[in-house]
Amino acid sequence: MKTVRVGVIGAGWWATSAHIPAIQAHPNAELVAVQSRERAKAERIARDFGAKHAFTNVGELLALEDLEAVIIATTPNVHFAQAKAALQSGHHVLLEKPMTFTAGEARELVELAAKRKRQLVMSCPWHYTAHGLEARRLIHSGALGEIKMISVLMTNPIDKLLRGINTSPTHGMEKVYVEPRLGSYNDPAIAGGGQIYCQVSHAAAYLTFLTGLRPAEVFARFDNDGSPNDIYNTLTITLENGALVSLASTGATPLDERNYEVRVFGGRAILQLELWRGTMTMIDFVGQRTEFKPLANEEIYPSQLPALNFIDVILGKAANGSPGDLGLTSMEIIEAACESARTGRNEKIRAVHAQGEHVTGQSNGHKAALPNCRA
Repeated sequence: MKTVRVGVIGAGWWATSAHIPAIQAHPNAELVAVQSRERAKAERIARDFGAKHAFTNVGELLALEDLEAVIIATTPNVHFAQAKAALQSGHHVLLEKPMTFTAGEARELVELAAKRKRQLVMSCPWHYTAHGLEARRLIHSGALGEIKMISVLMTNPIDKLLRGINTSPTHGMEKVYVEPRLGSYNDPAIAGGGQIYCQVSHAAAYLTFLTGLRPAEVFARFDNDGSPNDIYNTLTITLENGALVSLASTGATPLDERNYEVRVFGGRAILQLELWRGTMTMIDFVGQRTEFKPLANEEIYPSQLPALNFIDVILGKAANGSPGDLGLTSMEIIEAACESARTGRNEKIRAVHAQGEHVTGQSNGHKAALPNCRA
């Protein structure tokens, strides 16, 4: 079995916490290069994690001979340019969320990856849990019947990050190798926005991951609570089959309180997932209740699985568990939500189709929102 030679662009907090350890753990992968804007930081990370090369320039990393794949874990404002350059130079790409600033940019990357026959994987650990995979199988098998409604509540105590009060992603709960730069989460020009870009990007992609359905319309309201960024979000989403989605999200919760509740309502059964607690239950309309085995703590948020899957996909050992198209649908929801919150209007992305109609999956030319979605 060959060895996949991998470079990491944006070797910072998340790369050193999740992606680089995953590369090191894979028997058929080699970390050959890391990139950071600071020379001393790049050299320290290369030395500590065993990479042969340390760069400050992305182009120099991409020019390395025999480099087959790159993981992009930089700030969102540079995702598009860096991923495009990597795909154009023939590299497979694992890209952090949020995918880009706009749906148009995300669509361009998906099309470019297909044209160049390169893998584009989104870093969404929720797509790799045993419960998520089983929930998707049940939905696609028809066990729930036609999906009519989905309710999502997602919270994670990161509001101080979004407000620029604290740069630590864990609010001091655990030690990290390196902390994010000031502005990485709280500057809209760098992060795109607050909760909508940072956390709703997960939940938005998860909707299509579970159902296979794309978003058709979005109505949204944001509350910045005195911050430059949105801290509270509520979205009403209509999927292309007419299913209704209620999505509420905030980072303003106590440090020990996290919620990620997903309720999927079908014509035959309902599915209840508690993602942060690792539980899942299905209840059918004749009253039969199925409790699935709870996930172990390390299985709840498998942060290394996107990179491990990325390498296996390149080796031909696995299917792409989180393809770029899921990042695109996430960006369609984010972009439409930002525009809706700005204008007060319902934003249409594509047509809603009745049950049994053919779904084209084509956009109706929705106008891109500005990177700062509160403009």
